[in-house]
Amino acid sequence: MDRLRIDKWLWAARFYKTRALAVEEIDKGRVQINGLVAKPAREVKPGDTVQLRQGSVQRTVVVRGISAQRGPASVAQALYEETPESIAERERAAEQRRLAPEPALTLTHGRPTKRDRRELGKARWNGRWSASIDE
Repeated sequence: MDRLRIDKWLWAARFYKTRALAVEEIDKGRVQINGLVAKPAREVKPGDTVQLRQGSVQRTVVVRGISAQRGPASVAQALYEETPESIAERERAAEQRRLAPEPALTLTHGRPTKRDRRELGKARWNGRWSASIDE
């Protein structure tokens, strides 16, 4: 076997958990073979360059082997070789995510407690029973 469908190869190389997920990503145009947008039935062979996106991570790999069976991770990693540029870009993106501040930390207050709600109510109405302007 010297050629294999891209969806099956991506599944066997453990880029996606199921073939259905691989097909979905291919249909969305997130997988390219040798710079061309792929279809699920497109065949790959050793030496082909595959660009794919997993979430926010863009990866570029060179096909080194073909396997129609999904095996352990050590066998799956032997099916491809990631380019040095792709590795550097992935590490840079991981570093940026690590250094980026957590959006939730910018919030100074959470939901008001029951006591806070009572105090807000007292301050807002100034002891009045209604919201009318007459005093």
